Amino acid sequence: MLNLDTHILVHAMTGELRPAEKRLLAGTSWSISAIVLWELGMLARLGRIEVDLDDPELRRFLDAVHVWPLELDVIRAMSRLDFKSDPADEIIAATSLVHGIPLLTRDRKLLRSKVVPLA
Repeated sequence: MLNLDTHILVHAMTGELRPAEKRLLAGTSWSISAIVLWELGMLARLGRIEVDLDDPELRRFLDAVHVWPLELDVIRAMSRLDFKSDPADEIIAATSLVHGIPLLTRDRKLLRSKVVPLA
């Protein structure tokens, strides 16, 4: 299982994954932090992505993705991160840390982490 950050999930939804990302995602199940759903809604509301949150096809796509809840262990793990970023990225990274799930991201800050398990 891999934990996807928001941008990787959006790229997967739009078919804009890089070849290496496609290979990684092809052989495993996907998961996201619950905060990714909030970010999708915010990006859509701000017009930064075009997605219909009421689309049944989107619902089917997301139903196949495991959603990790925002829980106290994740919030506590944020203090163990070795980088500072926006709270959503820190929650996504801490989710990977708590559950031992490799994170798939393009974010340079997250990719430099020595603490977060990376795909």
